[in-house]
Amino acid sequence: MQLADDADMSRAGRVRRRRRSREIARYAGKPIRLLWRYVGRRKLAHAIVLASVLAAVGCALASQYGLRNLIDALPAGRAHPATVIRAFLVLVVLVIADNLFWRVGGWIAARAFVAVTGDIRQEMFGYLTAHPPVFFADKQPGVLSSRVSATANAVYAIENTIAWTALPPCLTVAGAIVMVAAVSVPMSLALVAISAGLASCLFLIARKGTARHQAFAARAASVDGELVDVIGNMGLVRMFSAVPMECQRLDGHLEMESTARTQSLLYLETLRLLHSIATAALSAALLGWTLWLWSAGRATTGDVVLVGSLGFAILHGARDLAVALVDLTQHVARLGEASATLLTPHTMAERSHAAPLQVQEATLDLENVTFAYSSRRPVLSGLNLHIRAGERVGLIGPSGAGKSTIFALIQHFYERASGCVRISGQDISHVTLQSLQSAISVVPQDPSLFHRSLLDNIRYGCPDATEANVRRACGDANCLEFLVAMPEGLNTIAGDRGTKLSGGQRQRIAIARAILRDSPILLLDEATSALDIASELAIQSALERLMKNRTVIAIAHRLSTLQTFDRIVVVNRGHVVQDGSPAELAAIPGIYRDTLARQRKRAPAPDVC
Repeated sequence: MQLADDADMSRAGRVRRRRRSREIARYAGKPIRLLWRYVGRRKLAHAIVLASVLAAVGCALASQYGLRNLIDALPAGRAHPATVIRAFLVLVVLVIADNLFWRVGGWIAARAFVAVTGDIRQEMFGYLTAHPPVFFADKQPGVLSSRVSATANAVYAIENTIAWTALPPCLTVAGAIVMVAAVSVPMSLALVAISAGLASCLFLIARKGTARHQAFAARAASVDGELVDVIGNMGLVRMFSAVPMECQRLDGHLEMESTARTQSLLYLETLRLLHSIATAALSAALLGWTLWLWSAGRATTGDVVLVGSLGFAILHGARDLAVALVDLTQHVARLGEASATLLTPHTMAERSHAAPLQVQEATLDLENVTFAYSSRRPVLSGLNLHIRAGERVGLIGPSGAGKSTIFALIQHFYERASGCVRISGQDISHVTLQSLQSAISVVPQDPSLFHRSLLDNIRYGCPDATEANVRRACGDANCLEFLVAMPEGLNTIAGDRGTKLSGGQRQRIAIARAILRDSPILLLDEATSALDIASELAIQSALERLMKNRTVIAIAHRLSTLQTFDRIVVVNRGHVVQDGSPAELAAIPGIYRDTLARQRKRAPAPDVC
């Protein structure tokens, strides 16, 4: 009963993830809709922030009116001090309330806006990881990671700009114009027309700079990608004394980024200059109009102070609003560019009716499989291969024959052009990716490790494993001895991609990881290549324990490692050209016998593996 409930929950989780992926993909290149998606998840918090800003701006405007009343009360204040005191207290309360509402809004925003960035990072990363390996092969890791950060940062910047830079001046302009109408309706109408016209002109001009802002965002992401690429391959850079060359290459990217940023910023400064000139002229005109009304006896001293302060607030508010809209244009452009890159449609989305893989017997079948990488000739052409449960099969052939492609198709990294791949009689295209990946363990030629503890790396495929189980797996993989000798034992950090360990040590950790995962199907990709004799012997004995009671397919360069296997399959030009036991193939002419003869004579084999 519990298993059925777990299966139902897992199925429901997959349905939710697929639905979210389909939903979020619709927002590619649509930054405003994407922003609203995340704001809508926290409506109450954003409503409180909005209400706080409204209240704070209202108090700020009302304090201007309170100041006007205080000034008008001063001439008769000595005779009637209560009037002055009342006006003073009202003004003090409004100033205190103004500051209080800003703090309430800021306190709520500090939680809500940060939570939104967390939501968008999480979903963008989740969507990104659902892409097939071919997507990542065409992109720099640094570019993709910078896009995830750029998306979240752009959303955070947009929310902050709206809440603290765009919305307050917008409300200030609207409220101040209403208050000016109490003194002079013509002046109020003139301010409406001037403010609307000024803001509209600046915004329209700002939109024309979108291409400059997008170019800067793309260049910045390119620089991030180059930095990650070079730093991640620093050993190679040092090996070839290429530090000056890489510095020169980076200088070129930085120069292009600096040029793009300068063009973007200069465009913004041009807009600000135009607005400053307009604001100065209009401020002088408004003050002159107010003084003319006062000289004609149509305005009190308090009215002059009120209209003057409100007029300046309107004009400066229009300026701040225009500048905020310009900044928003830049942030929205960055959000649109980053989201369009990340939300590329999935080319191998999991089928909606996919069911978990049920492995009764770990058989493996490739039936008439044809596959070609994009814009290339077919690597596999009508390939057929049947592997029985518990069988050990060695896979050999010249470079480019299709061996690694067979491994990739078994793991469903690519969609084949035709044919079918079955595990335990089930088409892997119709099963869930998680269940398929759980049924397969891989020991690659160059194992990849995270910059985490050795313990975390070993139980990466089985995160709930106890330390005792990890130690048992390490013992079976012949790596426990050197692991416990590490400075911090299993808690030692492996280094970036495992650089603190030798090739043989990384290989044995990969074997321990596979033993702990305990999958019924095992893929060995050159697991003992390029190792010294001592390391190879240690790994071979560990592999013998790992292969026990599993269906095994091994790509091997050294044919001596395949002599205990049940079958050898020779692949050439996308077809199976030989298939039989090591003894059978050694007795008949062909690629296997020729390669075996050369290796026994210790002669280099031409282009085999």
